[in-house]
Amino acid sequence: MATEKSTGRIQSSDSDAMKTAQAERIGNDFRWHYGRVTRMGSYDLVSSAKDRRSVTIMWESGGLSCQYGDVSDDQWEILKMAFMSSGMISILSDQTGEDWMYDLRFLEAVR
Repeated sequence: MATEKSTGRIQSSDSDAMKTAQAERIGNDFRWHYGRVTRMGSYDLVSSAKDRRSVTIMWESGGLSCQYGDVSDDQWEILKMAFMSSGMISILSDQTGEDWMYDLRFLEAVR
């Protein structure tokens, strides 16, 4: 059997089957997108602002996104990990148009 599923576990013989299994668990409308974190920062323009984090990502499918704010602690840690290593990330999103570029719900650092 190429793919085995149980609670919280996915086992597969190749990376394409793994991506398919992960997407199937989330839903059919979700697609993988890959990019490279090119800039990260924290800006104190408004001292009362709670979330001052900024990240810029160059996407393999074309385009560049810069997100200021709305980056959770967990997302920030994954982005930092990617930035300090290969820079590569992947996201799984069901957003249409260019909204997927800012959808960090399912975020991975890629080696």
